[in-house]
Amino acid sequence: MNEVQIIGTGSYAPLNIMTNQQLAEIVDTSDEWIVSMTGIKERHISQGENTSDLATKAALSALKDAGIKPEDIDLIILASTSPDQFVPSTACIVQGNIGAVNAMAFDISAACTGFIFALNIAMQFLRTGKSKKALIIGAEVLSKIVDWTDRNTCVLFGDGAGATVLEAGIKKGIISINSASEGQKGGALTCPTVDVKNTFTKGNENFKATISMDGKEIFKFAVKTIASSISQILDENDCTLDDIKYVVCHQANFRIIEFVVRKLKADKDKFFVNLDRYGNTSAASIAIALDEMNKNNLLTAGDKIILVGFGGGLTYGASLIEWTMNK
Repeated sequence: MNEVQIIGTGSYAPLNIMTNQQLAEIVDTSDEWIVSMTGIKERHISQGENTSDLATKAALSALKDAGIKPEDIDLIILASTSPDQFVPSTACIVQGNIGAVNAMAFDISAACTGFIFALNIAMQFLRTGKSKKALIIGAEVLSKIVDWTDRNTCVLFGDGAGATVLEAGIKKGIISINSASEGQKGGALTCPTVDVKNTFTKGNENFKATISMDGKEIFKFAVKTIASSISQILDENDCTLDDIKYVVCHQANFRIIEFVVRKLKADKDKFFVNLDRYGNTSAASIAIALDEMNKNNLLTAGDKIILVGFGGGLTYGASLIEWTMNK
């Protein structure tokens, strides 16, 4: 079996930034309330760019970082809760945009754990030799499915995309990965597509596809699964947190990360955080954080990091990675 390593990262966020003060002008909230409850200060909001546009720019950035051409990619997996449309897949749109003519391309839906799920799937293709180089992307334009009158959700989300290039080889980069689902709890975080009950009788002219969430249930689920996923990945690989340079959680809420730090009795400085500037970008958040760490030279070859996510489905998962790139 081949080993799999990361050879490039990229990200992109819309230039338009919405601050908490601007949000307070359209919904009953305040900067103080949002920061105290979530840790978020601002988020990037698209002004016309769709999910495939953000994903394309992140993908090209990752390819440049990896020093390879689009034709070298033979697998594209794109994770998103907010695809451009039902058909074609956003991954196929990106494939066409970047000219990755040799790639098989498809989307997956695992909400905020999407990047971890995509990483897991791509790893199997690469380990078995079915693919040599894979491009995995997490991309979201959540602003198009947010209810901007619901302060419990609209303050949380932002738009963005992150991409990572994986390569099969002899260096052990992705050491371990696990992912899981709890579908019986899926009602805690939903976004419908078409109102099937009324399709043939009343039409869908009044139907709105927007995110709804049971915040308390998601908070409890997040703290439990992040802590257990980290513990599991450490136990499976005979490691402790002392062996880990950084933990990169899905960037949803700073209070969730604080609870996990206390639960694990961990050093909070090990937990990379950038949600104050991006908000919750769902499937894109871990990939954006990873690229930011890479571009800011926070990682050196040999560093061990844990990526851990949770999201709608409900889904969760984690990966232990040894960084193999040298800048």
